[in-house]
Amino acid sequence: MLDRDKFPRLLDNKTILLTGAGGGIGIEAALAFAAMGARVILAEIDPVKGKEAEEAVVAAYPDNPADFYPVDLSDESQVRAMVDWIIRNYGAPDVVFNNATITKMGAVDQVDISFWDKSYGVNLKASVLLSQLFLPLMKQRNSGTLVFVSSSGASPYMGAYEVFKTAQVELSNTLAMELEGTNINAYTIGPGLVKTQTAMNAIETVSASMGMSLDAFYEMNSKHIIGADAAGLGFALSAAHAERYRGQEIGCIQVLMDNNLFAEEAEQPAAEMNPANKLPYFQRVQKTFLEQYDGWQRMNLFERQWVFRDFKKSMGLSAEQALESLQRMSDSLSGGQYDAQKDGAFLANLKRYWEHQLKLMQGYEKNPAKLAENTRIIEGWIEDIQQLLQA
Repeated sequence: MLDRDKFPRLLDNKTILLTGAGGGIGIEAALAFAAMGARVILAEIDPVKGKEAEEAVVAAYPDNPADFYPVDLSDESQVRAMVDWIIRNYGAPDVVFNNATITKMGAVDQVDISFWDKSYGVNLKASVLLSQLFLPLMKQRNSGTLVFVSSSGASPYMGAYEVFKTAQVELSNTLAMELEGTNINAYTIGPGLVKTQTAMNAIETVSASMGMSLDAFYEMNSKHIIGADAAGLGFALSAAHAERYRGQEIGCIQVLMDNNLFAEEAEQPAAEMNPANKLPYFQRVQKTFLEQYDGWQRMNLFERQWVFRDFKKSMGLSAEQALESLQRMSDSLSGGQYDAQKDGAFLANLKRYWEHQLKLMQGYEKNPAKLAENTRIIEGWIEDIQQLLQA
C-alpha cells in the first residue's frame, strides 16, 4: 500500500472541490488531499457515503477541514446552489476535481435514452457548468486548476458512459488553449483500471456482452490494474503538480512514476544493462525522436493536435515530457548511469508507439513505393530501440 503521508504540505491551505467523493477512488483522493494539507469539499449524491467520507477525513487529519455537501450533479439548480455555498464559505476553490461519474453499460440501442440524458448531466454538463461558474473568480486572482477524469475512449457496450467521458478530454484541451498565458491549469487524468464496486458492476456487464468471464477480462488487463488508494494518491499528486500537467491527458500510473512511487517492468533484465554499450544506440533513437517532434511542430494546428493527442494516448505522457525523459536519459548514460526499470519502461513504450505508427501508416499509404520506403524507415527506428534494449 502506498503511503499518502509521504507528501505533507504539498497543498497547504489549498481548497479542493472533489466531486464523487463518497467512495472508491473519491474517498482515497480526499484522504490524500487532506494528507497534503488541503481543505476538502466532498460533493456526493449519497448522503450516507458522503457523511462517512467526511468523518473518515476528519478522523485521519483533524487539522485539515473537510465538509460534505450533498448534491445531484445532474440537477443544474443543485449545482448552482452548491457553488453559491462554496463561494460564501471558501471563495473559489484552488482545485475543481471533476471525479463524479455514473455508469450505464450496454449496447447503444439497448440503453434507454433517459440514461443517456443522466450520463450527459453528470459526466459532461456538470463539468462544463462548474468551469463556467468558477472560472471568472479564478481569472480575477489568476490562479486555479480544473481537473477532468477521463477514461479509455470508445469501447463496445460502454457508449452511454464513454461518449461523455471522452468529451471531457476535449473540454479540458479547449480550456487549456483558452487559458494559455494565465496561471490557471486544465488537464485530464485517467485512474486506470481500479476494482471499485462501481467499476466491477460495469465491467461485469461489458465482459458478459463480449462473451468473456469477469476473471478473463481482468486477466487481459492485469498490467493496467491499480488499487483505489494508488489512484487516489495519483489524483492528489497530479493536482499538487498541476502546472506540469496542464493541457495534457495523463494517467495515475504516470503521476506515480513521476513521483518515484511506481515502476513498470523493463523489457530486459537489469543484469544485461551496460550504459557504455547503450550510448551510441540511444543517440540514434534520440535523434529520430527530435526530428519527428520537429516535424510535428511544423504541421497545421489540427494535424498537430491529433498527433500530440495520439502520442499521449499511446505513451501515457506528452511529447514534451518524452523530450525531457530523453534528455535525462542522455545525461544519465553519458555519466555511466542507467535506470533499468524507469528507462527500460519508457523505451519499451516508445518502441510500441513506433509500431503503432507503422500499423497506421500501412493502413492509409496507398502509394506502393512510398509505403515500402516509409515502412523501411519506421522499421529502422524500431530496430534501433530493440538494439538499445538488448545492448
